[in-house]
Amino acid sequence: MNGVPQIGASAKRAGATDDRPGSPAGRPGLSGGSQERPGATADQPSPPAGRGPGGWACRPAAILALLFLMLAAVRSAPAQAIPYQRPVETAPQADTIGGGYQVPVVQKPLPRDYWLQVLDVALLSAAMGVSVWLVLRRRSRKWLMALTIGSLAYFGFYREGCICPIGSLQNVAVALTDPKYSIPIVVTATFVLPLAVALFFGRAFCGGVCALGAIQELVVLKPVQVPRKLDRALGLLKYVYLGTVVLFAVKPALGRDFLICRFDPFVGFFRRTGAPHMLLLGVGFLVAGMFIGRPYCRYLCPYGGLLAWCARLARRGVSITPDKELDCGLCAGACPYGAIERMRAVGRDCLYCARCYSSCPRDGELARAKAGLVQLSGAAPS
Repeated sequence: MNGVPQIGASAKRAGATDDRPGSPAGRPGLSGGSQERPGATADQPSPPAGRGPGGWACRPAAILALLFLMLAAVRSAPAQAIPYQRPVETAPQADTIGGGYQVPVVQKPLPRDYWLQVLDVALLSAAMGVSVWLVLRRRSRKWLMALTIGSLAYFGFYREGCICPIGSLQNVAVALTDPKYSIPIVVTATFVLPLAVALFFGRAFCGGVCALGAIQELVVLKPVQVPRKLDRALGLLKYVYLGTVVLFAVKPALGRDFLICRFDPFVGFFRRTGAPHMLLLGVGFLVAGMFIGRPYCRYLCPYGGLLAWCARLARRGVSITPDKELDCGLCAGACPYGAIERMRAVGRDCLYCARCYSSCPRDGELARAKAGLVQLSGAAPS
């Protein structure tokens, strides 16, 4: 009987706590340090959280949460300030370099939006289409000269010679040999379009579209006929220049050089600035062009060599009085480029200037002018 009250007293003290450290009674659920008996009744308190199997499973999650909080605290902590002073400016200036150095004038035009680049390609295509129509259909040098002046104004002075199939030859050569070098589609189109037109209609790009050809076309005053053999020999220079240009363009990146852009004799005029020796070279070509028709186009233009190859395959090109040849020879005397042999136009050499039409008494502007005079004189008596 004495054991029952003790058990009851023990049960009453089960929920009591003892403030003394290390006291068994201070641990809930224990009676005097005795272990829990299996099959304990519902009156006994349940094991505290963290002691059962489910409680131990929550401990890794708590550790991960703690680590996450520690990392967050480290990331948000302000970094230690390290005093640092840049020894030079981001881009060295002339006074920093010293020695009388002067920053060179940038000649490259500013980049344009992509839609403006597409517009340039569209205008290039439209100008070549108009050139084909004026030369092959209308046979009009007068309107072709208007197109020439417009192309020089836009592609030359306004766009500063930047819409240039001639220079794009180098970019295409590099892109074909260097897999790490890529070019925009507009550059590829600028290179391909004049060649495609030449395959079908001849060198329409040279006629009234190319800015380099246009500036030479406008200064032809009293052209002389270059002897045929000398003309053929000088014409080989453009193929030598073409091979040299490609050779320098496909070199490794550190040794690569774009010779066409570096030695363009007319780009200094278009951009109103340039090296003095290049400006003098351009003046020399223009002075020579007053007496020798378009010397750069005929003897040095590397892209002209490609156009000449394509023009050999053209199904339709410049023809003099088709189906009714007169063979008077006036067209041969009027052509300053040596592009007429045996009273026939030579497609690979024809630069689409339409001078032969303006001098032809059978077909062209001269023939139409004479027909108009005949009509007026016939109508006068009546």
